[in-house]
Amino acid sequence: MTYSLITVEQSKSPISEAFRTLRTNVQFTSIDLKTQKIMVTSAGPREGKSITVANLAVSIAQTGKTVLIIDSDLRNPTQHKIFGLHNGQGLSVALFEDEDFRDYLKETEVTGVTVLTGGPIPPNPAELVGSNRMKQLIREASQEFDVLLIDTPPVVAVTDASILAQEVDGVIMVVASGEVSKDYAQTAKEQLDKVGAKILGAVLNKVDVKAGDYYYYYYYHGSQDKRKKRHHRKDRVSASA
Repeated sequence: MTYSLITVEQSKSPISEAFRTLRTNVQFTSIDLKTQKIMVTSAGPREGKSITVANLAVSIAQTGKTVLIIDSDLRNPTQHKIFGLHNGQGLSVALFEDEDFRDYLKETEVTGVTVLTGGPIPPNPAELVGSNRMKQLIREASQEFDVLLIDTPPVVAVTDASILAQEVDGVIMVVASGEVSKDYAQTAKEQLDKVGAKILGAVLNKVDVKAGDYYYYYYYHGSQDKRKKRHHRKDRVSASA
């Protein structure tokens, strides 16, 4: 599978502008509260959450901030593929061996973006991401980076995302247009609500809705229940990860 960091390769494209809009919306979701630790998940697989994480990280870093991507999808780690990094060691090893996560950080070719790859797939991913070691890792990393973006497994399939949602400042859900039913997406939201997650909003991905000469990129701002819509000529937000 080929992944595209469009915010790097086509920084002036309409889709890159869409990610900048997402970045701005996230920044203004909580005026009074700091939104530094952000979890990105989806209802089901292949909705584009991982590529959304990567492009959002680049967009944030382009403002001069330092961003750490934590690939906590230990069942299907993807960030190393997107950034072309080695994944022989990473988060799973740091947690299992109780070692300093800093030893496993990998710099990317994008200034300001650092990745903690998932590492080898462990037999007990939910146990690792729910451990006190993981909580401590998030606390320590938040002291060294301006923004943490945590890539998690889909909400409905496993418990990992629900566990981590309690350790972050907010959650973004990525929903694939035309691929996920409303009921399935609602189930994912309800699971997050049960653990007290603060849902910042949702990204509707893989949109291909033509109206005249335009396609649309949508960002739903969950906390205010408002829809923000940007129009982009002859482009589409389409990714799978």
